[in-house]
Amino acid sequence: MEKENVSPTESDERYLPALALALVDHPRATLMELAKAIGVSKATLYRFCRTRDELIERLVKHAGGLYAQSLADAKLDQDSAQEALQRLIECHLKHKEIHVFLMYYWRPEFLHESHPDQTWVKGQRTLDNFFLKAQQEGKYRIDISAAAMTELFYSIMIGLIDAERRGRVPRAGIAQIVELSFTKGIST
Repeated sequence: MEKENVSPTESDERYLPALALALVDHPRATLMELAKAIGVSKATLYRFCRTRDELIERLVKHAGGLYAQSLADAKLDQDSAQEALQRLIECHLKHKEIHVFLMYYWRPEFLHESHPDQTWVKGQRTLDNFFLKAQQEGKYRIDISAAAMTELFYSIMIGLIDAERRGRVPRAGIAQIVELSFTKGIST
């Protein structure tokens, strides 16, 4: 990673994935240690985020934006359920570092109706509706609820991303493994 002279606006896409992994790999690290881990000075990181809490909140907000964008890019209302699922998987795999970060920094209140950021609630509803529509079209089993399918999808996805990170699953095969393990369990 290059050093310095990148404004926070320009650096979001570049710094945030590295910072997400640095926080996972070094959960008790100071800002100075996090800066060193991603190859920037403490001053650069401090201009970017002044505290660990601010950094974590920024990463959560960034993750929410990526989540919403992934769902939009997957175009779940177009083509077959299989094609939409493939796009959904690919869109999520583009941001693996953020998924790893969320494994450690996710908070259940993100899904409360009273939470000020409704990104996660809306995303969950979008995916529930996608699976419900596929069920109604006879593409997926009806004895597993759409909500359970949403949870299964994310459990499989996040589990395999973590397994790849630990060297147990090859990077190249994750999309196919997610698709096969998910669809063979819910297909009619």
